[in-house]
Amino acid sequence: MEEMEEELKCPVCGSFYREPIILPCSHNLCQACARNILVQTPESESPQSRRASGSAVSDYDYLDLDKMSLYSEADSGYGSYGGFASAPTTPCQKSPNGVRVFPPAMPPPATHLSPALAPVPRNSCITCPQCHRSLILDDRGLRGFPKNRVLEGVIDRYQQSKAAALKCQLCEKAPKEATVMCEQCDVFYCDPCRLRCHPPRGPLAKHRLVPPAQGRVSRRLSPRKVSTCTDHELENHSMYCVQCKMPVCYQCLEEGKHSSHEVKALGAMWKLHKSQLSQALNGLSDRAKEAKEFLVQLRNMVQQIQENSVEFEACLVAQCDALIDALNRRKAQLLARVNKEHEHKLKVVRDQISHCTVKLRQTTGLMEYCLEVIKENDPSGFLQISDALIRRVHLTEDQWGKGTLTPRMTTDFDLSLDNSPLLQSIHQLDFVQMKASSPVPATPILQLEECCTHNNSATLSWKQPPLSTVPAEGYILELDDGSGGQFREVYVGKETMCTVDGLHFNSTYNARVKAFNKTGVSLYSKTLVLQTSEVAWFAFDPGSAHSDIIFSNDNLTVTCSSYDDRVVLGKTGFSKGVHYWELTVDRYDNHPDPAFGVARIDVMKDVMLGKDDKAWAITEGGITKGATIGVLLDLNRKTLTFFINDEQQGPIAFENVEGLFFPAVSLNRNVQVTLHTGLPVPDFYSSRASIA
Repeated sequence: MEEMEEELKCPVCGSFYREPIILPCSHNLCQACARNILVQTPESESPQSRRASGSAVSDYDYLDLDKMSLYSEADSGYGSYGGFASAPTTPCQKSPNGVRVFPPAMPPPATHLSPALAPVPRNSCITCPQCHRSLILDDRGLRGFPKNRVLEGVIDRYQQSKAAALKCQLCEKAPKEATVMCEQCDVFYCDPCRLRCHPPRGPLAKHRLVPPAQGRVSRRLSPRKVSTCTDHELENHSMYCVQCKMPVCYQCLEEGKHSSHEVKALGAMWKLHKSQLSQALNGLSDRAKEAKEFLVQLRNMVQQIQENSVEFEACLVAQCDALIDALNRRKAQLLARVNKEHEHKLKVVRDQISHCTVKLRQTTGLMEYCLEVIKENDPSGFLQISDALIRRVHLTEDQWGKGTLTPRMTTDFDLSLDNSPLLQSIHQLDFVQMKASSPVPATPILQLEECCTHNNSATLSWKQPPLSTVPAEGYILELDDGSGGQFREVYVGKETMCTVDGLHFNSTYNARVKAFNKTGVSLYSKTLVLQTSEVAWFAFDPGSAHSDIIFSNDNLTVTCSSYDDRVVLGKTGFSKGVHYWELTVDRYDNHPDPAFGVARIDVMKDVMLGKDDKAWAITEGGITKGATIGVLLDLNRKTLTFFINDEQQGPIAFENVEGLFFPAVSLNRNVQVTLHTGLPVPDFYSSRASIA
């Protein structure tokens, strides 16, 4: 619980929050501290003057930093207020916990009202001392900020848990420590006084005895304050505005700014946000557990470094003593270098221990605070802070995942002494190397659950082994040719996922990956076998089509806006295997003469298909509305064959077809066709090919 204390202290006064209010940035301030850091703004920047000029103003207007000379030095961890042209510069003050705060421009006038009821100077603004965001207060002043009832409850429980032990109320001389409290008698008893004055018999047998701490809470806790609406102070919160992310009352829904917003039941949203915070805490709890284990590992490293240092020094002394007097002078220098390395390793590890300890303490404090918040039964109060807490929990969890739990130093002393030179060379004796070259990376591991194929593309994913401490500068992915041939490099880079396009359909590929750094390359990973699709599924390609082509039906249906012929290609190209697809003619007016076939990627797009030497197509032969044109591309036999309504159009249309080809169509505005893919090769052709 002690680590949670920082969450319960005001960034301005450094003490526990008193009547905390919630700023729009989700940070908290004591109500009195908020009044102390108010700054009066120029008349021209007030909400009233903005409304008079016709500009839209929200309830709380964030200041324009440039126009008002408000400087935020977020990078240095504090903020400062430079004042206005008409007012002298006001220096910053510093709160007990190190956060700079903004004092008022002038001393507040004497008043007999409480800080919550005292009037706020007109045109006042407040700057959050934590995130340095500034906003102009409206006519409600500080009363417009909701009070953090949940935080008050957590502070109250925390202070009571830290209070001194209660004393017996019936001891005559030196009161002993109380062991129980009677709820009916409202008296604290020590064990002797309880047996003497409150025996467990007769009418007193029915009295309920509770531990002193529980009795103190039940005695001291005042009735829970019900959160009321900041806009309608007599109304209790009853609903939750999803758009504004805040509790609202019924009057807000009927006549306020939330009347057109989506709202949900307060209890349902309370339970939902509690569940979300609990789920977020589960992840952060795992990180904290890992951090504790990591600290144990670092402390063990300190001991191991100490032991390795002693062992290495003993070995070095033994070698130096064997080289008589001349070697003794050199021995001191070598020991100094070893000790320097020793101290460097200890410093690095101890610094990391210190950093990780502070981080873990902050994480544990946040966790304990969140757990205490979850115990609260005030839905509206909880929902006022739940979003900010969920974001903080996720942010803290992400901070643990950025290499924080990796040792920055090894425990080994990678030094080697060469004692082979002769005695006359003793003054040149030195370590062969102070630090060994970095080892090669560990062998990557293919993540099978993320590797897959689609059509003629393959996606592969890999990672470094969990216990690997040697970083990899990049990876090399290799695939064979789909026929069991030699491997070739298809990707070199830092990413751990790669998609390889343009593979052959109905083919089996072998893939492997290795890591590299400046020292060298790792061993290959295990080989992964990938099977591409037996048939091709594809659509027309808007990216390569003529601009007059009109697409619909998920790019499976095309027509044209021009009377001239325009070409459109399929998205998938073929260079190997047997492939078959069909096109149906949905509209056929005034003998438009469409063309169907295959083409290379650089075919002309503004003339009929087949007019240049980069396309092969059929343009005649019974094509009418409702006709089905089949295209059979056999790249194994290097032939192209056409079918109309399942009847082959003559012999083979084209031979010696070799290279990379895309399905292609040319048409004008009088034609509309639909593409059908994923079709098997016609049975009669398959049997004919097997006979041949």
